[in-house]
Amino acid sequence: MKTTTLQYKLWMAATGLFLCFFLVIHLLGNLQLFLPAAEAKTQFNWYSHLLSGNIIIKIIAYVLYGSLIVHALVAIVLTLKKQKANGTKYAYDKRGASSAWYSRNMGVLGTILFIFLVIHFKDFWYQYKFVNLPLDEKGNKDLYTIVVWAFSNLWYVIVYEVALLALGFHLLHGFFSAARTLGLFHPKYVKLIKIIGWVYTLIITLGFMAMPLYVYLTNRL
Repeated sequence: MKTTTLQYKLWMAATGLFLCFFLVIHLLGNLQLFLPAAEAKTQFNWYSHLLSGNIIIKIIAYVLYGSLIVHALVAIVLTLKKQKANGTKYAYDKRGASSAWYSRNMGVLGTILFIFLVIHFKDFWYQYKFVNLPLDEKGNKDLYTIVVWAFSNLWYVIVYEVALLALGFHLLHGFFSAARTLGLFHPKYVKLIKIIGWVYTLIITLGFMAMPLYVYLTNRL
């Protein structure tokens, strides 16, 4: 059976909203990095151990991996379908007058995020899962020290900040796009949807951006 563009968009919206939910949980867990160093190390490593040993969390993790893959693949399919539908590209158009620049450059933002995810998974997820990390005083893998070491490098912090800005614009476009696909962008609710979208995006983006900066600066003082 042939999959329609609307069906692809529904998959895009569903996986995107799940990823939005995951980002909230991820942000809340990582807030422990703002604790005093000794307490942050114990709490963050305990939290990491909890995530790796809980069956419910493992199931959610597999759903997360699946959502990331499906989200990326559907984005590629929709981009190709759009290019095919547009046909000949003209040297001059007025799309900028009716859509935000980040909406017209989701491919670029998505590419930045893909590279960021490869780096993020390699340096943290892979390290925790497949490398014999030293243990902390509580007997948990010391992922906290890996995080602190990574964010003690200015170039690494800059890479993260750029990627997180891309995430913010990606979230802003994705939130409104999902609302339209799901029929929530009704004139009666459009103002509320816009407020929720902006508030959510700012909290997630600024929250994650603050972490590398905090770790970097506290290790410089």
